[in-house]
Formats: sequence, C-alpha cells, structure tokens
Amino acid sequence: MSLEVRSVVATATQRYDVEAAPGGVALVQELLNTTSAGKPRKPDLLADLDSARGWLDRTLDDWSAATGRPAPPIELDDVGREQLLDVREQLHALAGHPVGGERAPSFDSAGARLVIGSDGLVRVEPGGTGWRRVVSLILIEVLDAQQTDQWRRLKTCHNPRCGVTFYDRSRNNSGVWHDFRVCGNAANVRAHRARGRTS
Repeated sequence: MSLEVRSVVATATQRYDVEAAPGGVALVQELLNTTSAGKPRKPDLLADLDSARGWLDRTLDDWSAATGRPAPPIELDDVGREQLLDVREQLHALAGHPVGGERAPSFDSAGARLVIGSDGLVRVEPGGTGWRRVVSLILIEVLDAQQTDQWRRLKTCHNPRCGVTFYDRSRNNSGVWHDFRVCGNAANVRAHRARGRTS
C-alpha cells in the first residue's frame, strides 16, 4: 500500500472550504462530499448524470496526480450513478464510526485482485469496469486508510444541519466540526440558549 501524502485537488470538498485529506483517502472524502451539505446547502453532484460524469472525470484525474497511479477511463451511465449514490450512503454511515454490532455493508460487486509487484510486495489492484472500477478504487483507498490509521480521521461534521466530511488533523483526533466557526459556534449558541431556557 502507498504511503503517499500529497493532497488531491478536491472539487467537491473545496466547495465546503475544507482541506482535502492526504493522499488517496481524499478520493473517499470526495465521494462523501458530493452530497448536498453545508450551510447554505450545495447541490448534490451525483443528482444527475452530467454533473456526476464531470465530477468523476475531474476527481479521477486529481486522484491520479496525487497518487501517481493511472486514472482508468470510466464510462458512467445512470445505473452506475445510482450505484455510486448507494456506496456513498453506506460509506457515510461508516466514516468516523466503528461498525460495532451493526451489520457492515457489503460491496460484492466491487472486484479487486492481489498482485505481486517486481519489488516482491503484494498489492491490491482494482478490478471491474465502469462504476465497479470506481467502487473498487474507493474501497482500496478505504483499506489503505485503515492500514495507515487515517480512516478514523475521516469524519462527518456533528452539526446535523451540515453533513460535510472532513479530515480531522487535530493532534488527538478530537475534531467534531468541519469548521468550528461555522458549525461549532452555532452549536454552542444553541446549547447556551437551551440552558438559559431551562434555568
């Protein structure tokens, strides 16, 4: 697995004024941030096929530049767009949360294979075509993030009115807001007012 630390230029993530996660985990963050989130709400980048194709082409190019791996050409159709929506929903449920006793999502249609490189190291290579290849790339990045202890730093903002996915760069991994000024202060004001009403 790669320990690359350059950041992907993350268009879905940038629109929320959030810094991209390091290396390939930014691909996962990008998918999660295609959702309609933030204050004010941004449009869902997977809501229609043209928007989804534009996002995917740019994101895969950026991922390739950040990781040094070639970006596969992907022909995305409406079925694939729907599948990416489903994967995004399942990954949102996992980001920043241990699976625990809940049944973990299964991605049976995302193929991958193990290969031995000329350096003797075993690597996971994406499989499938179209949307299956995209899901395979994303899950490989999740695996890499878990092995390098980055996965626990990919979180969804605790403000229920927000929903932006951010990479927690705090030393002790204690961040809960994608932007404290925007979401943290608003939550503190609401809590303060609620305490005032009960006293």
